[in-house]
Amino acid sequence: MQMGIAVWLFKQVLAATLFSICCLALTQDGTTLLEMKSAFNDTKNFLSNWRETDDTPCKWIGISCHPNDQRVTSIALHENSLHGLIPNEISNCSELRALYLRANYLQGGIPSEIGNLSYLTILDLSSNSLKGAIPSSLGRLTRLRSLNLSTNFFSGEIPDFGSLSAFGTNSFIGNLDLCGRQVHKPCRTSFGFPVVLPHAESDEAAVPSKRSSRYMKGLLIGAISAMGLAFVMLLTFSWIRFLSKKERTAKRYTEVKKQVEPEAGAKLITFHGDLPYPSFEIIEKLESLDEEDVVGSGGFGTVYKMVMNDCVAFAVKRIERSREGSDQVFERELEILGSIKHINLVNLRGYCRLPTSKLLIYDYLSNGSLDDYLHERGDDDATLNWSARLKIALGAARGLAYLHHDCCPKIIHRDIKSSNILLDENLEPRVSDFGLARLLVDEDAHVTTVVAGTFGYLAPEFLQSGRATEKSDVYSFGVLLLELVTGKRPNDPCFVQKGLNVVGWSNTLIRENQLEGIVDRRCADADAEAVEAILDVAATCTAANPDERPFMKQVLQLLEQEVLSPCPSDFSESHSDYS
Repeated sequence: MQMGIAVWLFKQVLAATLFSICCLALTQDGTTLLEMKSAFNDTKNFLSNWRETDDTPCKWIGISCHPNDQRVTSIALHENSLHGLIPNEISNCSELRALYLRANYLQGGIPSEIGNLSYLTILDLSSNSLKGAIPSSLGRLTRLRSLNLSTNFFSGEIPDFGSLSAFGTNSFIGNLDLCGRQVHKPCRTSFGFPVVLPHAESDEAAVPSKRSSRYMKGLLIGAISAMGLAFVMLLTFSWIRFLSKKERTAKRYTEVKKQVEPEAGAKLITFHGDLPYPSFEIIEKLESLDEEDVVGSGGFGTVYKMVMNDCVAFAVKRIERSREGSDQVFERELEILGSIKHINLVNLRGYCRLPTSKLLIYDYLSNGSLDDYLHERGDDDATLNWSARLKIALGAARGLAYLHHDCCPKIIHRDIKSSNILLDENLEPRVSDFGLARLLVDEDAHVTTVVAGTFGYLAPEFLQSGRATEKSDVYSFGVLLLELVTGKRPNDPCFVQKGLNVVGWSNTLIRENQLEGIVDRRCADADAEAVEAILDVAATCTAANPDERPFMKQVLQLLEQEVLSPCPSDFSESHSDYS
């Protein structure tokens, strides 16, 4: 018995010794990456080949190293369903040049230690669930040339320090609670007025003489006293004004609540604090919408522009038909849609049920829809040149891929078309109306998501079965690509006369090698090679057999290779193997 225990103990000691030898053989960067792996919940087992028995991490998936010294230079873990926190130990990979963690489910904040990665050139943490303040230590990254923190839940003022001052809105968009110069949104004090912070011209101050020092000291004491008195007076005035305003607001809210809720049955739901206005003001604005505020209409209802008292505008969709079911289920599913945040998706901010209608409140995008830009403007309008159309195609693909592959449960759009691609002031695309088709249309009925104006986008199998799938969305996106290339609607009269739609028409011209007849003449900057590549992507998307179509994640990779590959980069290696 004792001999057996001794043998068992010997084996345990031997195993521990061998394990420690293996771990000692691994480089310091490899040990750091293993600590990073332990901090993540790798739901898809993506990091399975990160093993402590290896002597180097350079062959691990998602890792690139310098060929000479085997130091880790790039960590690329895009879209791999990783959960957990970003560990502080990541700063131990001191030679790191690029950190890609986009589109996972990472939580917590950004470790301030990342500011110690002095060689870091690219930092992409977008489309996660990160929150908290952006650490000012990132400003120490003097070599940083690409920063993407968009579509998270960061809050507070963006530090205007060092390299952080060089990045604009696109690096931070989609974080509703961020403020600062970079996002053109002033931060406000508890009294409601913008914060004005002193800015020193230099970190060094001249050394004054003794006489001037006494003089300056006296001035300083006087100034401080005056400022203190002014501050006390301002505080008193603001407090009185605050109380008065609070009383008025409470009284007005009570009146509106009495008028709207008990008698009329109005109900307002805002998602995640996205509508920072009193309920009475929102309901008052919604009730006052009329024909003069109409900006469009679609298969699910009329769209209005609602302008708040501070001149901020929102789009309001009045739902004119809905699926049978309880309001509780409807509202719970709407809340799921309201939780989806992505830079290329229109943000659903709230829902209001009035006695006569149901209203959805969205971000208002000033440039309207892609349909308006492509088909309602004159032929001489060259705003949507080839470069702009590529950007729109890429952004729309990112939004749709996010719905298919990163939402749980996944969301099939069912109504992809140019009128559901909205454009902001920079012509950045936002996919709208996602989730509404399933939410508002009874799938058990014979009437499905076939709505007026969308037949040209519908996949053949959808027309037969009435059932939407990921691949039917891919087909619709392929039609959208052809619409961008040709500048024509899917059911343009010139196609219909020949018994075709844009898919059949473009396939005919491609077979006849007449590419010049396909491209919209407003795309003077298009080159034949790029057009051919986009048409190839569209052709695979619109294959008659849905099994032959790629998934949206693959479509996105093809477009990224085409649109982004001409841009020179120190880190130009393809990351498609990492997804």
